Amino acid sequence: MLTALALAVLAATGPLTAPAAQAALTAPKAASDITYTPSSTEIANPERGFYRHTGDCDANAFDVNTLKKYRAEENVTVVMCLFYLREFRNSAINQSTLDKLKQRLDAVRAAGLKTIVRFAYTSAADGLDAPKSQVLSHLDQLAPYLRDNSDVILLMQAGFVGGWGEWWSTNNFGDQGVISEADWVNRKAVTDKILAVLPSDRMVQLRTPKFKKKMYGASALPPGQAYDGSAPARLGHHNDCFLASETDQGTYENPAVDYPYLAAETNYLAMGGETCDWKPPRSDCPTALDELGRFHWSYLNDGYNKTVLDKWKANGCYPEISRKLGYRFVLQSGTYPSTARPGEPFAVGLTIRNDGYAAPFNPRGAELVLRDTSTGTIHRLPLNTDPRHWKPGQNTTVNQNLTLPANLPAGSYALLLNLPDPRLSARAEYSIRLANENTWNAGSGMNDLLHTVTVR
Repeated sequence: MLTALALAVLAATGPLTAPAAQAALTAPKAASDITYTPSSTEIANPERGFYRHTGDCDANAFDVNTLKKYRAEENVTVVMCLFYLREFRNSAINQSTLDKLKQRLDAVRAAGLKTIVRFAYTSAADGLDAPKSQVLSHLDQLAPYLRDNSDVILLMQAGFVGGWGEWWSTNNFGDQGVISEADWVNRKAVTDKILAVLPSDRMVQLRTPKFKKKMYGASALPPGQAYDGSAPARLGHHNDCFLASETDQGTYENPAVDYPYLAAETNYLAMGGETCDWKPPRSDCPTALDELGRFHWSYLNDGYNKTVLDKWKANGCYPEISRKLGYRFVLQSGTYPSTARPGEPFAVGLTIRNDGYAAPFNPRGAELVLRDTSTGTIHRLPLNTDPRHWKPGQNTTVNQNLTLPANLPAGSYALLLNLPDPRLSARAEYSIRLANENTWNAGSGMNDLLHTVTVR
């Protein structure tokens, strides 16, 4: 029996020849439109959220099973590695210490997490850091470890200088308020060296907006320069005294100037940190929610300051913060063909909303996957979109005419959306899960688009 499509063609054009009739019978059907159901569940997505800081990374080994529990039981996918080099202020780093660093990074990878890395020489305001020459030499030693493990390095904080590596209380780089031009040159030399030894697709964070503006120019990063690998496009920000005073304990020199700068910068650069003191009303939920969104926060310490975090829990904003740190992609709708032919165009449309505070800041893949429902064989079709541009509070529509492989076997194929980590594409833990009902496949790390296409 002829299909409705074939009958319509017959009525319009008259009797069909045998080849024409066959073509009408196998022509692609009209596209199917699907609306997806959002989910409010907490998601253990990579490179975002509340992070865990368990102690000095040099002294405390990461336990793989403990790290896995963070992810499975607490939705934590990021850990802090604050690695102290106290005994090497005037000497090379010994091999056993470098081996410790490797062990920490290997454990993070085995557990399916990422880490924020910072190096420092002192955990006190005593000024006992290392001179520039020693810092640069240490970075040469650290370079192969940073390069070989950059797949599990979320980002690196500039560190090295001052107490806790936060660029205060330093004997070698000019203390706050008494920083000479020579000191700024030395600070920039350290920052440039970090950028040089870390692979170009990883960002480095500075402790205050002033540090970046002083060393790399006062203007916020223009959109056209985002993700181009230049120093300004790789230097983000961390605030480790969030909401602690009107200037966040010196993080801002002039909020009227620094706020617009930081809001613009963090559209394309990593932002995160920790709270450090309960100072209501500034540290209350309303200001927290406003500034986390305004400055596009991707991560926040879940262990400090406990008073601040407990107040957020008591006042009801903690769950919202937990869901919205970083990105939160919600599939709104999709349009897909019901039938298709090998080697021919295959038009798809997707609309995705970002309900998080930020977009991903590290490279991220996007591909449509066809999975044979009989054999499980998959075929990947790259999408011409960059999730780093799926901005918070916005809908992004991806419309693309794909071409199916010419040798694609006939059969029924489930459609999936995969958002893999380019360096860890075989690891499901590192793929992004959409915040929708009934779409996630934890085993494959792919999102089911709830549609099947027949290839003839």
